[in-house]
Amino acid sequence: MGFNNYVRLHIPPFSTMCARTLFPPALYSSTMAADASRLGIDVWESMLRVHAALVPVLAGEVEAQTRLPLSWYDVLFELNSTDGKRLRMQDLGDRVVLSRTRVSRIVDEMVEAGLVEKSPDPEDGRASLAIITRNGRATLRRAAPVYLKAIDEHFTTHLQERELQALQSGLQRILDSLTPKTTGSTNEQPRVLKR
Repeated sequence: MGFNNYVRLHIPPFSTMCARTLFPPALYSSTMAADASRLGIDVWESMLRVHAALVPVLAGEVEAQTRLPLSWYDVLFELNSTDGKRLRMQDLGDRVVLSRTRVSRIVDEMVEAGLVEKSPDPEDGRASLAIITRNGRATLRRAAPVYLKAIDEHFTTHLQERELQALQSGLQRILDSLTPKTTGSTNEQPRVLKR
């Protein structure tokens, strides 16, 4: 999809648009600004396409080799990454980027499989905690090498180190700009590669 098609399909109605989005890049006052804007749209489109194409490949490989759905892997990973090996359901949903309803359903399935336990939050009786079990940690340890190998094979090997560094730095700046500034930027590194 080219720039003009992207704009036509993704720009809101005229009344809510900025003037720069209404006109083709040739009409911008600065060619450099137009090129940067077009490049930004092209990069955004590529990022969406890579995500849409890559996640099913990674999920398929992880599930085929470990019988663990990728969403379950994400839940186990996030729970295991915390100091107490537990998270409130809402916090878990935020970390794995799932709705509260969806994460609740996944955790219930994982409870049945013996990978996670649920308990009331002692600090808030209305909330529940998800807690990774010993079996959950063992399952995560078996699945992690499969997931990391798939990431390396289908993503990392296609990029040079400087490209990976630029992606990580740029995407982190975007995340930092979107994160509420309560205590300042954490500059937290991506957690996917922690073991």
